[in-house]
Amino acid sequence: MKLSLTLLVSALGYTAGAKSNPFAPKVSRNNKKNKMNSKLMGAAKPIRRLDGDEEQEVDLTGYSIKFEKCQLVKQYPGEEGGGNDESGSILETKRFIIFRLCPSSSSSCDYNYGEYIVDMATYLEAVLDYKQEVQEEYCGTCNECYEQEQNDDGNNNGDEEDENAWKCQNMDTSTCYNECQNIENMEDNGYVDASEFTECVQLDYEDNYGNQYFAGPMCASSGSRIKIGVFSDEECSVYESDKDIENYMKNDDGYTMKLSYHLLKQTFAENECIANCLVVDEEAQYNAQNGNNNNNNNGDDEEVEINEVCENLYEAAGKCESSHGFEEGIVDYDNYDNQVRNEELVCDFISSLKAGHFDQTGEIVVSGGRTTLGGSSSTTGGQKFALTFFILGSVGVAGYAAMLHSQLSKGAKADLAQQGGAMA
Repeated sequence: MKLSLTLLVSALGYTAGAKSNPFAPKVSRNNKKNKMNSKLMGAAKPIRRLDGDEEQEVDLTGYSIKFEKCQLVKQYPGEEGGGNDESGSILETKRFIIFRLCPSSSSSCDYNYGEYIVDMATYLEAVLDYKQEVQEEYCGTCNECYEQEQNDDGNNNGDEEDENAWKCQNMDTSTCYNECQNIENMEDNGYVDASEFTECVQLDYEDNYGNQYFAGPMCASSGSRIKIGVFSDEECSVYESDKDIENYMKNDDGYTMKLSYHLLKQTFAENECIANCLVVDEEAQYNAQNGNNNNNNNGDDEEVEINEVCENLYEAAGKCESSHGFEEGIVDYDNYDNQVRNEELVCDFISSLKAGHFDQTGEIVVSGGRTTLGGSSSTTGGQKFALTFFILGSVGVAGYAAMLHSQLSKGAKADLAQQGGAMA
């Protein structure tokens, strides 16, 4: 099992040589960003099954993304010469996110769901892009409605405004406008968006000994949160627990800046869905709720659209579906023997992460203590006691052996002397 888990961690973190991956799917026609495509496809798993000659896609429209856990794992690097030489450790740190696809129609997520694992960088890039887009659309609509209210003279200004009136029906401009202004003027108010540090970034700071520090994402609160920490290496593997990033952030005028988690905290919202996988036409929904059939396009004839963030994460993630009764997963296992074997391995690995076999820094936890592999050595109180007991015991045994040797030697000499006297 230990070897299998190591191989799985390496496989999930491996992005080079994607052409050799038999599961690497074709680039989806819905992906709009080449950078995202390149990164996601390298670790992609299959989402399609062949039914004869017909290609079918997994239907995710009835599901929503739910964040479950963040976990760091320290492992031996897959390539020779790898590891963090500057930190003095031969291990490298992998960052993983476990998430679920839960039925959108149900308040619980205990059956007919899929459980998935993906590297943190891919997860944050996909979800933050989606959240940023939602935020921009929200604030754009809020500002539009606010300006309309300010300029409203109480008269009907024509059909053009009426056509867009639905946008402002559920928009509380008394609160959204201030919120959006704070986001827009974040830097002027002394804040930096924490989402700017989701990749390992060197801080503009150097201490008196020439040491430099780096900022990057890490897991916190037993994996229930993602925060920005300070690290001493450019891979953000060696965490400096006694340092606060806000002590190293200053603007061009030398004033201290603070971190804003407004956007980043939406990627690990507790007991909330991160994104609905069904793209909803809000205007059509508004018209249906209000009995407005002026734009009747026979919704049954419209193609259902899958949210791109769900599609991207599903393609990139390791999957654990069959054991949870996921109804929309890859069910044609006869054509995907490798996927079946891989799924069992993924399920085992996810279970080990959820069971607390790794601590917050990625070290393996053994019987409540901490085992450091190749990093800085540390011993627990129990280990110190055992070591002391072993040393004292060894000294005592050695002393007892010396005493027995002395007594036996004296006894042998006395016997020889008596024998010699008798012979004389």
